[in-house]
Amino acid sequence: MLSLRGVRKTYGERVVLDGVDIDVAEHEVVVLIGASGSGKSTLLRCVDLLEDIDDGRILLDGRDISDPRIDADAARQAMGMVFQSYNLFPHMTALGNVALAPRVVHGATRRDADDRGRELLERVGLADKADAYPDHLSGGQQQRVAIARALAYDPRLLLLDEITSALDPELVGEVLELVGGLAEAGSTIVMATHEMAFARDVADTVFFLDGGRIVESGPAATLLTAPEHERTKAFLRRFTAGR
Repeated sequence: MLSLRGVRKTYGERVVLDGVDIDVAEHEVVVLIGASGSGKSTLLRCVDLLEDIDDGRILLDGRDISDPRIDADAARQAMGMVFQSYNLFPHMTALGNVALAPRVVHGATRRDADDRGRELLERVGLADKADAYPDHLSGGQQQRVAIARALAYDPRLLLLDEITSALDPELVGEVLELVGGLAEAGSTIVMATHEMAFARDVADTVFFLDGGRIVESGPAATLLTAPEHERTKAFLRRFTAGR
């Protein structure tokens, strides 16, 4: 479904992505790991066309969506992205946040958008919070609303950028449980995370990034328990020690 070929991204003289190649099959869960600054978030933002790339190609269903002539808004409708911060509109209820894109972007009637929104809030376990405003929701609840919003128009690809990093530890589990359910249901997911146990249990493939490059990739169980590259081993040792 998704292919990155030789993707390069720089900010001035700083190289953030340096010739990245990644393939993601339909219904596959791909997890990106690496230290802060390794390029994970930038990679996801480039896929979602929030950042322009300097070289290479990004193909979605065989179509080069990184071509400057492409309608980025139209291409982006096939993807749903959830960020580290919840980015909910504070003046809208949970239902209002979820129903906004189907109504404004996709032209759904208010009734249809609200019906879809309530269905998604029920799916993420927040049916009783439809009329609650973000400041009356916990961090985990806000992030679940953000995930429901990303699912509102049935995206082909779900991009998740460190979605538990801003959560208190006791709230992480509820969000990861939701993502695990989406994976079991067949969603195609590319996810940057530091939750190694979750990655081992849910991911089909893990990519380790360091300095904007893919250092090592492979099945989650293999890479996270028996990595081959010394830099991968060092990262996982530091991560384990830090936990």
